[in-house]
Amino acid sequence: MAEKTTRRPFAVFNARQRNIFCCIIALAIVAVFLFPIYWLVCMSFKTDTESFGKIITYYPHIFTADPWMRNLGDKDFLISLRNSFVIALCSMFISLILGIPTAYGMGRYRVRGNRAFLLTFLVTQMLPASLMLTPMYLIFSRLNILNTYFSPSLAIASGSIPFIVVTLRPYFRSIPTSLDDAARIDGCNVFRSFIQIMIPAIKVGIITVATISFLNGWNDLAYSMTFNVKPDMRPLTANIYKFTNKYGTKWNCIMAYGCILVIPVILTFVFLQKYIVGGMTAGSVKE
Repeated sequence: MAEKTTRRPFAVFNARQRNIFCCIIALAIVAVFLFPIYWLVCMSFKTDTESFGKIITYYPHIFTADPWMRNLGDKDFLISLRNSFVIALCSMFISLILGIPTAYGMGRYRVRGNRAFLLTFLVTQMLPASLMLTPMYLIFSRLNILNTYFSPSLAIASGSIPFIVVTLRPYFRSIPTSLDDAARIDGCNVFRSFIQIMIPAIKVGIITVATISFLNGWNDLAYSMTFNVKPDMRPLTANIYKFTNKYGTKWNCIMAYGCILVIPVILTFVFLQKYIVGGMTAGSVKE
């Protein structure tokens, strides 16, 4: 009896047809994922009448930049923008200062309980932020650091540090020990070798974790709302409710507000895409 031959998927198509089919599927997926961004931008340039109209319009029939002007001209918005940058930068620096040396120690030295520490870092990444609010609030209240930039920055950093350690540890493990030996011969101590040799060697990984840490601080809402009760200390994510009142919701202003929140995220991934993608994959394989 003749053996049955199994056909591979798409075997009936030639190479050009398969490429066209894959391109169509890719474009459809991109359209699905980018449509919310398009709708966000489209709604931000509509008038109030068109936003509340019964007929849905997929582009602004009457183009207006008034929602953007309301946001950019608002004094409270500028204060919130400053707060967002300060909290994001502070949380990023705290995460890097504490996370990079920890990853270096766990990656370059054999420490008793190393696996237990690593498992602890992995478990902490699974804990939701709401679970940590009450104990952190009590600790920060006793330390008298509520209503400051430091309290939400430290709370956000507590979630970013495990990610930094887990991501950078394979980088440090992949660096040849011959570099350490050469540094000792040249007269470098441990600290100088760490600063001048190890840090430049994992530059791509540091850019990756720094970007993710900054975005964690930029997108935070729970910690900033809980630890800062003063209105002038809250970031952008906590003040979007201003456009909702008893008379209705200013959807076009909310969408413009959302666009301003998303712009730094998009620009970060556009300009640092090669570092982020390379950094997330380069440290995952040990040569």
